[in-house]
Amino acid sequence: MSLVTPDFGLLFWMVLIFGIVLFILWKFGFPIITDMVEQRAGRIENSLRLAREAEEKMHALAQEQDRLVEEARKQQATMLKEATESRKEILEQAKAEAREEADKILAAARTEIAAEKESALREVRAQVAELSIGIAEKVLRKEMEDPAAAERFVQQLTEEI
Repeated sequence: MSLVTPDFGLLFWMVLIFGIVLFILWKFGFPIITDMVEQRAGRIENSLRLAREAEEKMHALAQEQDRLVEEARKQQATMLKEATESRKEILEQAKAEAREEADKILAAARTEIAAEKESALREVRAQVAELSIGIAEKVLRKEMEDPAAAERFVQQLTEEI
């Protein structure tokens, strides 16, 4: 027997054993292997589907985040605008109140000045009247010292009345 050329009997038994092993594998081994490959393919497809869903969810979350950030910016801008308007309104109100208070103070000062002026004028008039009466009294006394001049003065007053 030669190593390069096998015998017919050896070839027959090798083909027969190969056929039996192939049949056993075909009947019992390949279905298990195919089922395992199909299960693995199913798990891979499921994992890919889950990964796509997760990616879509992440994309949706990113869009939602962008929308929320934009909304927050708009709210911030609105709040800043409202704060600015409120500040302006408060300043205007404070200015108006200050003007009103200043006007009240000026009016009170003017009233007080007018009252003081009137009081001073009354005092001056009273003093002028007192001085006039005093002067008139002195003049009358001087005029009344002479009885003839006093009589003339009385007659003149009676004629005027």
